[in-house]
Amino acid sequence: MKVTIDLIRRIARRPMTGKQMANAESVITALDRYGSRVGLDLPHRLAQYLPQVMHESGEFRYDREVWGPTPAQERYDTRTDLGNTPERDGDGKKNSGRGPLQVTGGFNIGEFQDWCVENIGGNVPNFRENPDLINTDPWEGLSAIWYWSTRGLNRYADAGDIEMITKRINGGLNGYADRLALYVRTALVMLGYEPDAIRTFQIDAKAKGLYTRAIDGDAGPGTRAALHKSLAALSKSRVDAAPVTQKEPSGSSVAIAAGGAAPAAAVAAPSIEDVVRSVTDQQHELASGDIARIVIAAVIVGLTVWLAMRRR
Repeated sequence: MKVTIDLIRRIARRPMTGKQMANAESVITALDRYGSRVGLDLPHRLAQYLPQVMHESGEFRYDREVWGPTPAQERYDTRTDLGNTPERDGDGKKNSGRGPLQVTGGFNIGEFQDWCVENIGGNVPNFRENPDLINTDPWEGLSAIWYWSTRGLNRYADAGDIEMITKRINGGLNGYADRLALYVRTALVMLGYEPDAIRTFQIDAKAKGLYTRAIDGDAGPGTRAALHKSLAALSKSRVDAAPVTQKEPSGSSVAIAAGGAAPAAAVAAPSIEDVVRSVTDQQHELASGDIARIVIAAVIVGLTVWLAMRRR
C-alpha cells in the first residue's frame, strides 16, 4: 500500500501546516524508497507504524527535540549510557533527538549511520559529526524506519499489539490513549472509511463475521481486532490469530483474538500457551508486591493439586 500526503491529511485531526506537510513528506519519501525492504509496505503494518510516528512527532509538528534545556536535557551532556561523553562539552544538545521518532544520543546516532551504510549504501552523511543531517531527505524518514526495523516491531504489528509497540518505542505507555485513537483513524482511512466512521465499520465487519460485539461506535479492543484483520486481508497476509494482551487507557487489561472478540469460554479458561504469552509480555510491569502475590498463589495451587492427588 502506498502512503500519500492526502491519506495522512485525512488521518490528521486538524488542518496541517506547510511545515507539517513537509515533515510528513519526509516520512512518505523514505517509505516509498525503502519501506518494502523492511516489510513496511503491508497495510496492517503501516497502520501501526503511522500512528506511532504521528504521535511521537506531534502529528508532524516536530522533527527534532524541543530544547529548553530542561533539567533532564541538561543531564544529557554527561549521559554516557546514551553514548555521550562524561564531560560537560555540549554533546548532550548536539546529540539531542532528531527525526520523527527522535534519534537521541551518540550510540543511537552512530548505530543509525552504520545501519544506513550497510543497508542503504551510497553517500551516507556523517551523522556522528553533524547530527543535523538526519533531518534531510531521505534520512529523516529513514531514521524512523531504522528504529522500527532494528527493534523488530513488525512482530508486534503482525499481532495487532499496539501496547507492546508503544512500550518498545516509548519505554512505557505514555500517550497510549492518543496512539490508540490515531490507530483507529489510520486503519479506517486505509480501509476506505471516514476517520471517525467507527459505527459504519462495525456494521460492515459484523456482516463479514469479523466483529461480534455491540454496534456502539466505540473503538474498543474488539473493533481494533476487526480493523487489524481487515487490513491484513488487503494484502492477504497471515496475521497472528493468538490472543494478545492490550491495556486499555483506563488501565484494565483485556485479552482479545486478532480476528475478533474471543468467545467467553476462551477468556475464562485460557490455554497454558496464552497465559505464558501474556505473562511474558507483561512481566516487566509487575511490581514486587504483584510478584509476591503470584508466588503465594502458585504455592496454594501446588498444595491444592498435591492434596487432590493424595485423596485418589
